[in-house]
Amino acid sequence: MATFNLLLLPGDGIGVETMAEVERVIAFLNKNSNKAKFACQSDLVGGAAYDKHGVAITDEAMAKAMKSDAVIFGAVGGPKWAGVPYAVRPEAGLLRLRKDMGLFANLRPAICYPALADASSLKRELVEGLDIMIVRELTGGVYFGEPKEIVTLENGEKRAIDTQLYTTHEIERIAKVAFDLARKRGNKVHSAEKHNVMRTGVLWKEVVTQVHKSYAPDVTLEHILADNCAMQLVRQPKQFDVIVTDNLFGDVLSDEAAMATGSLGMLPSASLGAPDPKTGKRLALYEPVHGSAPDIAGKGLANPIATIASFGMALRYSFDMGKEADMLDGAIAAVLAKGLRTGDIMQAGMQKVGTSEMGKAIVDELQKLVA
Repeated sequence: MATFNLLLLPGDGIGVETMAEVERVIAFLNKNSNKAKFACQSDLVGGAAYDKHGVAITDEAMAKAMKSDAVIFGAVGGPKWAGVPYAVRPEAGLLRLRKDMGLFANLRPAICYPALADASSLKRELVEGLDIMIVRELTGGVYFGEPKEIVTLENGEKRAIDTQLYTTHEIERIAKVAFDLARKRGNKVHSAEKHNVMRTGVLWKEVVTQVHKSYAPDVTLEHILADNCAMQLVRQPKQFDVIVTDNLFGDVLSDEAAMATGSLGMLPSASLGAPDPKTGKRLALYEPVHGSAPDIAGKGLANPIATIASFGMALRYSFDMGKEADMLDGAIAAVLAKGLRTGDIMQAGMQKVGTSEMGKAIVDELQKLVA
C-alpha cells in the first residue's frame, strides 16, 4: 500500500476551519482505503506566517512543499494585514508556492450540482448540468512580468507599470494540458485571448494553433476573444468544455464561471507543475477558489465543500485514485440532494448547517458508499 505525504497549509480566516474538514475526510480514507494512506504535516502560510515569522511563508515550509506529494492549501489574507509591506503580504506566500514549485497549470472546474441549479444567479436551464474546466496559465503573464513598478515622473505625476509577457514555451505547455484534459472530457477547447489589441494575444493564438495542429488535431479547437468569452459564460455557459487562457484572463473568467454554479464556496482548483522526467510525478497544490472570508472566520459558518473537493482533485490528479475521487464527489452531491446547506448556498425549505456539520455529513455519506 502506498503512503503519500501531504502538506496542509490552512492559512488564514476560514481556511483553518475548512481544512479541519479535509482532515476529517483524510482520516476516513486512512481508516477505510486499501489503496493508500496519507501522512500529513501542517505549517503556516499567509498572515499567520507573517505574524510569527515576518514572512508570508518560511524557507522551511517551502522545503516541505517541495518534498510533498501534494500541498492542500486553505486561504490567506484579511484586513488585519492591510498595512504590511507589499513583499511580505499574505498573498505573497501563495505566489511563492506557485513560482518556486513551477505550478504553471491551474485547473478550475465550474460544476453545477443538480441540487444547486436554483442557487445560481443564472436561470436553471442555463446552468443545470454545467461542467466547465478552465485551464489558466499561472506563472507567467502580467502578474509576474517585469518591469512592475510605480514611479514618480518629473512633473509630479505617478505612473504605474505592469508588464504582460509570454514565451512560446509557456504557451505550448499550458495548451498541451488543456488538450489532454479535453480528450478525457468533451474533446473541445476554447482558447481565450485578445489578439485584436495585444501582441501577447497574437502570439498566444499562433502558438495554440500550432500545438493543436501537431499535438491534438483530434480535439476541436475554437479561438475566442476573452471579452466575448466573458459574455458567453453568462449567455450560454454550457457551450464550453475546456477553456485555456492566460494568467490575468484566467483569474477573471474562472471567478465568473464559478458564480454561475451558485457560490465561490463550492469550487476547488488544482495547480500543477511539469512532470518529472524520471518519475512522471508533478508538484501540485490544491486550493479552494474562495478567499479567507474574515467576516465569518471562527464562527463555524464557512462552506467546506470547495476545500474538500480540492482534496478530491488531489486524489484524481496526484494519486491516481479516481474511484475515491468519484466517491467523494458522489458524497457531496448526496448531501446537497438531502437539502443540507451552509449559509452561502442557503435556499428556502433547506436545512442550514455549519462547517463541521457539513463535513461530518459528507463523511457519513462516504461511510454509506463503502459499507
